Amino acid sequence: MSASTPIRVLLVEDDDDVRISTIQALSLAGFEVDDFASVERARAHISFGAPLIVVCDVKLPGLCGTDWLPQIRTIDAELPVVLVTGHGHIAMAVQAMREGAYDFIEKPFTTERLLAVVRHAMERRQLSLQVRALRDALDNWHGIQAVLIGRSAQMQQVRRTVMNLAETSADVLIYGETGTGKELVARCLHDHSERRRHHFVALNCGGLPEALAESELFGHEAGAFTSANRPRVGKFEYAHGGTLFLDEIESMPMAVQIKLLRALQERSIERVGSNKSIPFDCRLVAASKDDLKTLSDQKQFRADLYYRIGVAFVELPPLRERLEDIPLLFEHFTLLAASRYGRVAPTLSSLQLAELMAYAWPGNVRELRNVADRFTLGLLGDRLTQTRGAGQVMSDLPQGLPQQVQSFERAVIVEELRRHRGDQSATAAALGVARQTLHDKLRKLNITTDEWGG
Repeated sequence: MSASTPIRVLLVEDDDDVRISTIQALSLAGFEVDDFASVERARAHISFGAPLIVVCDVKLPGLCGTDWLPQIRTIDAELPVVLVTGHGHIAMAVQAMREGAYDFIEKPFTTERLLAVVRHAMERRQLSLQVRALRDALDNWHGIQAVLIGRSAQMQQVRRTVMNLAETSADVLIYGETGTGKELVARCLHDHSERRRHHFVALNCGGLPEALAESELFGHEAGAFTSANRPRVGKFEYAHGGTLFLDEIESMPMAVQIKLLRALQERSIERVGSNKSIPFDCRLVAASKDDLKTLSDQKQFRADLYYRIGVAFVELPPLRERLEDIPLLFEHFTLLAASRYGRVAPTLSSLQLAELMAYAWPGNVRELRNVADRFTLGLLGDRLTQTRGAGQVMSDLPQGLPQQVQSFERAVIVEELRRHRGDQSATAAALGVARQTLHDKLRKLNITTDEWGG
C-alpha cells in the first residue's frame, strides 16, 4: 500500500448510536470513515502500510479490541490504534497502551476529545508512511544517486555533470560553500571513471605550511631537510593512475602554486632534495569555497594556475537553495546514525520538519548530518536547530523576501507531491488549494515530475 492520502478512519463499534454519532463527528471534521460493528468484519481491511488509523471499542461481540491489538501490530506495528473504553475498563486501556496502542478515549467522550486524538493519530500515520516512502527511495537508489542524494533540479544537474565528466580525463574545479559535499563529488568523479582501480588521494591545502605542502605534494629524499630521515612518496606519485583531490586550493601558498602549475604543465614532479624528474599520470580535482577567478583578479591566487585547472566546473548549491532535499537527506543521516550508534531511528514530527525547512543551514549538509546524529542520540528537545552557535532562520538571510517565500513554497509543494505519489488532487486538498491553483504553481515554479519521483 502506498503512502497516498487521505488517511481514513477505520471505526469498529457495536453500539449503533455511538457508531452513528462518531461517524457524524468525524465526517463533519472532514475525515473519511469506514465503519464496522465487529472486528471480524473489519480485520480484512488491515494491511501493512494501509493509509488508515483504527478507532476500536474495547468491548465487542466476538474478538475484543485489546485482543485485536497484537494482531494489528503483527501486521503493521506503526499503525495507530485508538481504543474506546468505558470507565470501568480504563486500567485495561492503559495496559493496552503499554502494549502498543496509540491512545484511548473514555466514554462518554466529547467531540473535541475525539477529534484531537484522531488528528494526532493521523499525523503520526502520515509521518510514518512518509518515512517509509523515503526509506524505500533510499533503498532503491544505487550508484551516484546513493551518494549525491537529492531529488531537486540542482542535484539532478550536479549528477548529470559529474557522470558526463567522469568519463573524461579533464581536470575539474568544484565550487561550493563549506559542508556542501565537495569531496563526495570528487570521489564520485573517481569512482565512476576508469581510474577507480587506482588510488583516490585527498589533501586539504588549508593552513598547510609552505615547506610541508611541497613535501606532501611532491615527496622528498632522505636528508632533504633536518627531519627527512628517509625518502617519502608525495601525493602526486601515490595518485599515479588515479585521482588527486586538492581541497581548499584557494589557501595554497603562492610559492607552491608556482610549482604545482609547473608539475601540471609537464606532468612530472621532482621530490624535494632531488633533481630527478618523475612522470605521473593522475587526474587533478580541485575544490574551493571562493571564486578563484575573483581571487586571481585580486592577485590572491595565480591567474595562470586558475586557467590551468579551470577546465571543467561543478558548482554545488547550498542546502538553503534545495530545501526539498532536506527530508530525504535527514532521513538518510538518521538511518546511518541509528546503525552506527545502535539506536532505533526516531521519527520527526511535522513541527520539527517545518523547523528544518525554515532553517538557513550555514554549515550545509555537514551541519544537517550533525543535527541528525544528535537527534538520533536523543540529545535534542522538541526544537532541533536552536543549539548554541546555530545559524539563522531563513527570514534572517539577506536573500529577498519573495525569493525566500518562493523557495519555501516550492519545497512544501514538492514534499506534498512526494507524499501523495504525484496525486495532484490529493496534494491540492492537503495544501488547502484548488487543483487549478496547484497546477498554476507547478508551472510557475517549474516543478517537474523528476523532483518528486513521478
